[in-house]
Amino acid sequence: MPLPHLYRPAEVAEAFGCSEWWVKEQARRRRIPFTRVGGAYRFTAEYFVEIVAVFEERPVWGLGSVSRPVPDPAVVPARWNETVPKVQLRAKPPRRASGSNSAPAAA
Repeated sequence: MPLPHLYRPAEVAEAFGCSEWWVKEQARRRRIPFTRVGGAYRFTAEYFVEIVAVFEERPVWGLGSVSRPVPDPAVVPARWNETVPKVQLRAKPPRRASGSNSAPAAA
């Protein structure tokens, strides 16, 4: 039985049109299938098919619209909620401008 061809992250990235860093990051986070040989990420042809399936998005069909579903307000994070009061941020002056820690300048 012949051994399967193992593709490098650069080859996978080129096939998908993304960066090699992205491929390695997805593997590191265990979001895509991979094989680790000698400490390096490797991918088989079957993994290509699985990766495509993992990131596949299908259209949402309903009521004649293909728009994104409206999120449930109970699930929406607070930062998106308009009822959260807005806070005006103010930068602190740099430490060197305070004068307490600085030595007198030589003339």
